[in-house]
Amino acid sequence: MDSFWMKILGFVITPLVAFAVGVTYGGIVRKITARIQNRVGPPIYQNLLDITKLYSKKTAVNHGVMQHLGPVFAITASVTSLFFVPVLRDSSFWFNLSFDGDLIFLLYMMVFGSLGMALGAGQTGNPNSAIGVSRGLALMVGYEIPFVLSLVALMIQFQTTSIHGLLAVQDTFSSWIIFQSPFATIAGILAFLGMMHYAPFDVPFAPAEVASGPASEFGGKYLALMMTSGSIFTFVKLVLFVNIYFGGAEDLLTLILKTFILYMIPVLTGIVNPRYRTEQAIQFFWKWPTVFGIIAILIVVL
Repeated sequence: MDSFWMKILGFVITPLVAFAVGVTYGGIVRKITARIQNRVGPPIYQNLLDITKLYSKKTAVNHGVMQHLGPVFAITASVTSLFFVPVLRDSSFWFNLSFDGDLIFLLYMMVFGSLGMALGAGQTGNPNSAIGVSRGLALMVGYEIPFVLSLVALMIQFQTTSIHGLLAVQDTFSSWIIFQSPFATIAGILAFLGMMHYAPFDVPFAPAEVASGPASEFGGKYLALMMTSGSIFTFVKLVLFVNIYFGGAEDLLTLILKTFILYMIPVLTGIVNPRYRTEQAIQFFWKWPTVFGIIAILIVVL
C-alpha cells in the first residue's frame, strides 16, 4: 500500500483510536477513584456502555436550533483538533494534517467547542446550564493565559510554530522540552490541570451545585455526542502535551504509557483536593502558572 493510502487509512482510524483510548481512560479513572474511596466502582467499560445506551435513546426536549448545534460544535472541534495533531512522531500513517503553524491553529480550534457549547447550553434556558457556561468560560480565560505564555516561550526559543518542529528538537531523552525549558513546561502542566476539568478546577460542572452545569438540559443522543466529544478531546489534549513537552512517542505502547502517566496528574490531584470557587480557580492560574510563563519568555528573550 502506497503512502497516500496509508495516510488515508490513518486518517480514518485516528478518531476510532482516540475514542477507544479516551473512553478506556475515563473508565479507569472511575475505578481508581472508587478504590481510593474504598468502593468497588463500576467496570472499566462502563463509560462505553453508557454512551451506547444514550445513543439508543430519544429525547423530546427541544429549545431551538442552537441546542442541536451545541454538541455538534463540540464534536467538530474535538475531531478537527485531532486531525491536526500528529499521533506518532516520524510516522506517515499517523501524520494526519499537521502543518507549519498548527500550534496557533489549535489554540483557536480548541476554544471553538467550548464556545459552541456555551451557545447551545445558553439557549436551553436552564439556570444550571447558564451558571455552568459562565463558570466554564471564566475558567478558560484563566488557564489559557499561562498555556499561551508557555507556547510563546517555546515558539521563540525554537523558532517554530509547528508541533513537528518541536518534536524535531526532542530527539533524545535529555533533549525533551521539560529539560530544555522547565519553566514553560511547569506553566503548561499547571494550565493542563484546568483544561482537564478535574477538581479543584471542576467549577463548570460542580455536580453538587449546578447539576452537571452546561450538560444539565442535554440527554439521550445529545449527551452521548458530548461524552464522545469529551473522550476524543481528552486524547487530543494528552497527545498534544506529550508531543510538546515530553518528546512525543514513536510507537503506540510508548504513547499509551506517556499519556496515561500524564492523565494521572490531574486525576490524582482532583481526588485529594476539594473544588475551588470560580474566583479562586482564576486567581490560581493568574498567579504562579502565569509567573512561570513570563519567566520562561524572559529567559528566552534575555
